[in-house]
Amino acid sequence: MTGAGLMDCKKALSETNGDFEAAVDFLRKSGAKIAAKRADREATEGAVIAVTNSSSTLGVVVVLSCETDFVAKNEGFVALAREIANVALENKPATIDDLKKLNIGSVDMGSRLMEEVAKIGEKIDVVKYEIIEGTNVVSYIHGANRMGVLVELSLAPNEANAAAGKDVAMQIAAMNPVAVDRDGVDTSMVEREMEIGRDQARQEGKPEAMIEKIATGKLEKFYKESTLLNQEFVKDSSKNVAQMLDSIEKGLTVKQFKRVQLG
Repeated sequence: MTGAGLMDCKKALSETNGDFEAAVDFLRKSGAKIAAKRADREATEGAVIAVTNSSSTLGVVVVLSCETDFVAKNEGFVALAREIANVALENKPATIDDLKKLNIGSVDMGSRLMEEVAKIGEKIDVVKYEIIEGTNVVSYIHGANRMGVLVELSLAPNEANAAAGKDVAMQIAAMNPVAVDRDGVDTSMVEREMEIGRDQARQEGKPEAMIEKIATGKLEKFYKESTLLNQEFVKDSSKNVAQMLDSIEKGLTVKQFKRVQLG
């Protein structure tokens, strides 16, 4: 009934004089103690789940962490991560703290996590959460639940752009762009890239009058390599991502994305 180990259940029943409900509470409390004892342990493994609703207007990414790869690959652990993601999808919490206040079925999420801690003996927690609501949201899970991506496309869902959205999500997973386009790059990052370009030009002995032009050229290269729509499309390097999307459907582009990975 609880998923806890046989000896743990036996001890719980013994400690509570055979009272089933009290024994369940005892196991939960034991789980809380386990969690407290393991609070200083590194929980760098886990499962990343990315899902969208049936109308493709909402997507969430959730990371449920644990300590070992063995647990991360356990079907029950991954199923719990999916369950949490579905709760997020149904309730649209704004933050991770709001998510943790929700129930999983009839049990609050904190208690459900403690049950899992009692069962597996590892520190687990919901450590990352992202949500996108928009016109056309596509989800993708990469590398055996080690990374999740959400992409919002600009046009209403159809079969062709759903496939293109999946390709873009795979591109994001592989190439890790810093923004959708150059307009989305933080000004501090732009200045940092310019300063690096200036320093490189000076170290190469370029004339001072050319420094700014050279740095600007290096910034353009940065935009091409590091912003999604300007990156070469990994499946066809003759096009960038923006050109690929426009060839699928006129006016199709990316409005926003989220890339979430373990660690």
